[in-house]
Amino acid sequence: MHGTMESASKLDALRERASSLPLEQFDPGDPELFRTDTFWPYFDRLRREDPVHYCKDSMFGPYWSVTRYNDIMEIETNHSVFSSASSLGGITIRDIDPDLRRESFISMDPPRHAAQRKTVAPMFTPTHLDNLAISIRQRSAECLDNLPRGEVFDWVDHVSIELTTQMLAVLFDFPWEDRRKLTRWSDVATTIPGPDGLVATEDERQAELTECAGYFARLWKERIAQPPKSDLLSMMAHGAATRDMDAKNFLGNLILLIVGGNDTTRNTMSGSIYALSQHPEQYRKLRENPALLDSFVPEVIRWQTPLAHMRRTALSDFEFRGKQIKKGDKVVMWYVSGNRDEEAIEKPYDFIIDRARPRTHLSFGFGIHRCVGLRLAELQLKIIWEEILKRFDHIDVVGEPRRVYSSFVKGLETLPVKIAA
Repeated sequence: MHGTMESASKLDALRERASSLPLEQFDPGDPELFRTDTFWPYFDRLRREDPVHYCKDSMFGPYWSVTRYNDIMEIETNHSVFSSASSLGGITIRDIDPDLRRESFISMDPPRHAAQRKTVAPMFTPTHLDNLAISIRQRSAECLDNLPRGEVFDWVDHVSIELTTQMLAVLFDFPWEDRRKLTRWSDVATTIPGPDGLVATEDERQAELTECAGYFARLWKERIAQPPKSDLLSMMAHGAATRDMDAKNFLGNLILLIVGGNDTTRNTMSGSIYALSQHPEQYRKLRENPALLDSFVPEVIRWQTPLAHMRRTALSDFEFRGKQIKKGDKVVMWYVSGNRDEEAIEKPYDFIIDRARPRTHLSFGFGIHRCVGLRLAELQLKIIWEEILKRFDHIDVVGEPRRVYSSFVKGLETLPVKIAA
């Protein structure tokens, strides 16, 4: 009870700060706000008072924030004005040194984007997903059966990372014994270098990504020499739009697929456990009626919003909602804010596993850049929960999660849990 009162007073203090700070001093992209889970009142105020907001000065330079659901969809679908191109800065708030930018199909504009995306799309067809579901269930069952009982363990490491890394290894037909390299490369690709980070410097980050490129280049040579197979690497090695990629485009697409397959699913798996621990009445509802998994899964994905934003760059001067966006300006679409927009989603701060329209969310993006693997992410989450409900009456969260220092990846680094003996 004392902890609840303490966290409530902390939240009140945060709301007070967010309500008294002048809007021109708002920097909602500060990663510290995400590490401490204290960004919510800032976005609430922006949606109300300044839904298209300009931040003059931040660790990422100046940028616009678009915070309302419908405005985000409008920016997302206006490719003639708002570009994803890596040459202009790509899809995250953080600018990468121009010499280090790597093109991927998510950081391309039409028409080039479609050809590369189509190369990997067959991985995510309904028929292929039906085949993948069998092995996903086997791996989920084995993972859950081996969890410790009656003692505290880290759900993120034991379950979320383990299962998503296994899935990635299958998708790439990657050497099984080295599969945790995929997790490491994904984390390094999105981390902010610093003394407390995964890597201390940008040079260290680049060295690890170069190692990733070298490892995959060896696998690529093997796939080219073999007949086409149904793994992502073989699809790209034999695809007309991807077989002649330069080194930067090759690594760009690899990182996109690794991060896409790793962060989103891993963070919704962890987020689902945490969300239910915060809403015991919804956990009870799910145990009493497992058929609610069909709406529970998209509600978790909305609730967690595993990638907090996507970024675009203005190709020309453009007036939007009365604001003058200039050519070259960085425009950040805050999915995490759109997913709490009361004008688009009823009771957005409530976690409701039987929502009438649970797929009204922005977590997978919108339009041509909508996540290519979204059905696989939903499938993995549904299967793990089907298997959890068969085995355990309850999974208790026994401490607060540690959150990622990032305003791009919205994830949990650790989550201590306990399953009754």
